[in-house]
Amino acid sequence: MQEYKSGDYVIRVHDSWQTVDEAAWDALLAQQQTPTPFMQHAYLQAMALSQAACPDTGWGLQIVTLWSQVSLTLGATEQLCAATALYLKGHSYGEYVFDWAWADAYQRHGLRYFPKGLVAVPFTPVPGSRLLAVDEAARLALAETLIALAQSQDLSSLHLLFGDEADLQACAQAGMMLRHTVQFHWQNAHYTDFEDFLGHLSQEKRKKIRQERRKVDQAGVQFRILRGAEIQTSDWDFFYQCYERTYLEHGNKPYLSRDFFAQMQQSPTQDWLLFVGEIEGRPMACSLLGLNTAAPEGGVAYGRYWGALERVDCLHFEACYYQPIAWCIAHGFVRFEGGAQGEHKMARALLPVQTSSAHWLSHPGFADAVARFLAQEGQGVQAYMEDLSQRSPLKQG
Repeated sequence: MQEYKSGDYVIRVHDSWQTVDEAAWDALLAQQQTPTPFMQHAYLQAMALSQAACPDTGWGLQIVTLWSQVSLTLGATEQLCAATALYLKGHSYGEYVFDWAWADAYQRHGLRYFPKGLVAVPFTPVPGSRLLAVDEAARLALAETLIALAQSQDLSSLHLLFGDEADLQACAQAGMMLRHTVQFHWQNAHYTDFEDFLGHLSQEKRKKIRQERRKVDQAGVQFRILRGAEIQTSDWDFFYQCYERTYLEHGNKPYLSRDFFAQMQQSPTQDWLLFVGEIEGRPMACSLLGLNTAAPEGGVAYGRYWGALERVDCLHFEACYYQPIAWCIAHGFVRFEGGAQGEHKMARALLPVQTSSAHWLSHPGFADAVARFLAQEGQGVQAYMEDLSQRSPLKQG
């Protein structure tokens, strides 16, 4: 662990989650605008311990914490004021905000782009708080510390992905450039049930969804829904079989190992929801959602992974969208986030929302070029959002 003083804070840089107090980290996370379970200590530690995000896979870890002294009647104690996970990346996989063109431009000019600095949740494109802090001053100090660390380690760049409003404000104040992308989220407008939800859609979309659900039903697929401790080891084994099969069918090795999900099963802080598709009692498909009951606005569900051992027309839509939406309505969850990209999700009433990231490049010339690119790209994203708003699946008025 490295330690040094900067301004009003003692800065400590850890290389292992075992040296970071889990209760203190999670308590700080709970104070943020948009806490998600994917920034919890247990989730990030499982990424490292399972070897999914570790130096051998191109994810060098530096956990940055800022501390201040608090005066008490009987003396002084330390307070954790800010914290985040910084990864030194040797590639750009597992991020979902694409900078391949930037890396290529560096290479063509004989410059080194990797390693770069990354503040993100590995393989998890879920928007939320990244710079955990007790106040705006500590958050700004953390952003400035990250840039100073990137400079001291001769990194080409620093990137914060899928941050919330407080993160982006601090990053912009620290001199980072903002970039915007689009995701698709479903919002619960106090629907009483799935039929009530369908009644708020245009006739064309309503008819299409009913046709798709009918195909799955006629194939004899029924769903068993398991939450938290109800998900047994055999269920996790079946889920991983489906998850791995899906990646391999697309020619890729899965990012996450079975050991990662074993740690998730044992974690008391993680809440998972598993939909198991069965035909005559035989499991043949599943989808996995993360749940967040601590979100200030109400319960939020996050679509994460899915897979199938048999092919059934429209099964993906049923397992990944319709079953989760129906569950969210029944349990009063306010939002279902469908993951990165995917304009096709609009037909299932997942509507466009803007997500944002922040970027700093050490090379002045490239920083200027990227700033111009981001200005043009931002105009394109705004136009895209306006175009999507004209194609809403909801009934007009």
